[in-house]
Amino acid sequence: MENLNKETNEGEKQLPGCLTRFSKTIKVVVIAALVLLLMIPMFMIQDLIRERKSTQETAIMEVSEKWSLAQTISGPYLSLQYPDVVEGIEKQKISIENLLLFPDDLQITGNLTTQILQRSSYEVNVYQSELTLKGSFSAEELIKNRIDMSQLELSKAAICLNLTDMRGISEQMHITLGDSTYVFEPGMDNRGISNTGVHAIADLSALKTNQKLPYEIKIKLKGSQSIHFIPLGRTTRVNLQANWNTPSFTGNYLPAQRDVTEKDFSAEWQVLNLNRNYSQVMNKYTQANIRDIENSSFGVNLKIPVEQYQQSTRTAKYAILIILLTFTVTFFCEIVNKTQIHAFQYLLVGLALCLFYSLLLSFSEHIGFNPAYLLSAALTVLLIGGYMLGIIRKKKPALILSGLLSTLYAYIFILIQLETYALLAGSLGLFAILALVMYYSKQIDWSNDR
Repeated sequence: MENLNKETNEGEKQLPGCLTRFSKTIKVVVIAALVLLLMIPMFMIQDLIRERKSTQETAIMEVSEKWSLAQTISGPYLSLQYPDVVEGIEKQKISIENLLLFPDDLQITGNLTTQILQRSSYEVNVYQSELTLKGSFSAEELIKNRIDMSQLELSKAAICLNLTDMRGISEQMHITLGDSTYVFEPGMDNRGISNTGVHAIADLSALKTNQKLPYEIKIKLKGSQSIHFIPLGRTTRVNLQANWNTPSFTGNYLPAQRDVTEKDFSAEWQVLNLNRNYSQVMNKYTQANIRDIENSSFGVNLKIPVEQYQQSTRTAKYAILIILLTFTVTFFCEIVNKTQIHAFQYLLVGLALCLFYSLLLSFSEHIGFNPAYLLSAALTVLLIGGYMLGIIRKKKPALILSGLLSTLYAYIFILIQLETYALLAGSLGLFAILALVMYYSKQIDWSNDR
């Protein structure tokens, strides 16, 4: 019995020695588990970023719907009706079809006046525009396509103009066509490219003599965030000016000339019929033809450059790197200074690192991304540096950790600003960081605590 008690006591003494021998390995495993645990609040923060971005988009859409949506202008063009004979089983049937004739020339001159509307903490850019559309129609393209002019009901032709949002029309619209003036009516009367827009019934019998019909339309139109045009003319020219200094030219065609200053911009486009995938005359057009027309749009985006959510998302992707390196340096400081840092204290440091992204998101909505990043990084570095000074009670480890965090935050800030060289800079940075960790880790005796 005495021998049994002696063996038991010896075993109890050996067990603590074994744990002491592998204490570094156990600590590393605990730290790795904490890193995985901290991914839960990071996923929650990433969800919060997506939710705030969705809230912003909803607020912008609500303001845009009440003011007027982004506008796309298609036209003017002619919708001509003609009888079409369909062979049936018993007898022939005559149906009325529409033929679209686009203008020979389309010149658009516009001036946009922008203003900012506020919804909660979000800003929406809206505009009021004054547009003048000029050009001419002729029967030249009809003759080229061997259209029987005698079959066309030119006395009841429809002049069509499509708009995205009819609520943006600020004044009554009319068109001067030759020596006549016609008032536009709402709707498209089942004619044209789209069902949204205005039309006017006119007598275009002058087309039978191959006479050119000049036209002019003046529009006062409201919209939000962007304005686009469809190049329906054989030659389409657009000259646009606006009191906005951060335009983004979008669509299938870029301006031939542009001038952007600190207060405004001006741009000129020129598009030929050879630059697009549809002809000047459309007979029995299909949905594929309509898609080709819609996809040929071009214009300018006037959205307020708000990128804090995208930049916050990119920053959050580097969270695991910052947490890992911070825990690694803290672990090295713990060994070098022969102190004990509890796992709970590691967890608190990790939560402070996660809180950085919440601070960044909330500050960026009010003061912009760059100042928010600087403020959030400074608060996080001061918090963790002060906490480490209180734990280890030595200035040097606290300063080392604070310097590391400052360097990491500066490095990641540079990365998210880069576009072309972001991947290269990120890969080289990670390689250098791994090399430093490997260099310092080889100086530690992992098999002995002393």
